Amino acid sequence: MRGASMSQLCSSWDLHQQSMAYLPDAEMETMAASTSLPDPAGEFDRNVPRICGVCGDRATGFHFNAMTCEGCKGFFRRSMKRKAMFTCPFNGDCKITKDNRRHCQACRLKRCVDIGMMKEFILTDEEVQRKREMILKRKEEEALKESLKPKLSEEQQKVIDILLEAHHKTFDTTYSDFNKFRPPVRSKVSSRTATESSCVVSQDFSSEDSSDVFGSDAFGAFPEPMEPQMFSNLDLSEDSDESPSMSIELPHLPMLPHLADLVSYSIQKVIGFAKMIPGFRDLTAEDQIALLKSSAIEVIMLRSNQSFTMEDMSWTCGSNDFKYKVSDVTQAGHSMELLEPLVKFQVGLKKLNLHEEEHVLLMAICILSPDRPGVQDTSLVESIQDRLSDILQTYIRCRHPPPGSRLLPSTACSSRRWCSRSSATRSPDSSRGFEHPHIKG
Repeated sequence: MRGASMSQLCSSWDLHQQSMAYLPDAEMETMAASTSLPDPAGEFDRNVPRICGVCGDRATGFHFNAMTCEGCKGFFRRSMKRKAMFTCPFNGDCKITKDNRRHCQACRLKRCVDIGMMKEFILTDEEVQRKREMILKRKEEEALKESLKPKLSEEQQKVIDILLEAHHKTFDTTYSDFNKFRPPVRSKVSSRTATESSCVVSQDFSSEDSSDVFGSDAFGAFPEPMEPQMFSNLDLSEDSDESPSMSIELPHLPMLPHLADLVSYSIQKVIGFAKMIPGFRDLTAEDQIALLKSSAIEVIMLRSNQSFTMEDMSWTCGSNDFKYKVSDVTQAGHSMELLEPLVKFQVGLKKLNLHEEEHVLLMAICILSPDRPGVQDTSLVESIQDRLSDILQTYIRCRHPPPGSRLLPSTACSSRRWCSRSSATRSPDSSRGFEHPHIKG
């Protein structure tokens, strides 16, 4: 029986030695000359004070197989190493407390043994040295691992801060300006439109993997970013009675005036954001105009994702008057063929759980696409976009831990391909309404 007991003790000791390499630094350093066992999992509540089994002082954990304070831990270690022999000056039955624990070493040591403290758990000098070397080696490995991690440079962080400030200045989260638009007028949706809208909204987008939208062709699900002809050809001003575009009957498009005001307002905000992108003002006025003509609607789609709600597939911009559903957009003349991929794009983007920093970088990358129609200095535009893309990639590796970052790197790279492809499909006149005054100043 004694042999079996010793065998079990040795086995426990070996396991304990192996586990020492994985204890936190602070605990390892405290135990540099002793061995302490961690608390059994789930046995103690961290919020409940722990009591030393020897003297009743506040315990710091399991030391040499028993719950003790630091004082009694050190006393037991010293006593065992010195092979001290103590004699009680009294009757050998002293009650050890925090205040009198120094009065009788014999009864204190006896109490240590009685609660289960074991000298076999005390490290030798050689073991202490090995432990110190092991701690030092682990610290060096962690320092090396930390040094190899990608880090945002001071310059990159400054760019992010500038973009965040630009976004906050041009995106009102209270949507108070919406009250200045012509009021939304919602008519009863026709049965056909209602059916089509219901078909889009009722799809189980939540069960789709966002890789369907942001896969190898990341922005492939986004509708071709061509501005609807009604916004480029339809003149809503009161003095345009002779315009042939007025042959469209507005009563059939009750939401068009309100959404036209919303788009016009949003375009101005995108221009304000673009003017604050580092490097944008280094471009010629002609290139600034060309970039904004081709990217404004796309950036509006990216910005609108902040107000998009997956629960009911709507854009909530403050009050219920400004809660936009698919059926509202159809009442401005948009077809379901355009809206279905738009909603899928919004869902896929929402699933990525973008940080605000990633969101503003994506918008800036979208604007600074060198393949936009009419851009002259493509090399300068491309260099600015590459810089922004590098910052986004670094940010994702540093600040967006898995699993959320699984699709983000490919999305960042693919955003440029999306911008390039979409700009190639645009007509230079497809975004009528951009004039010099919007960009100058």
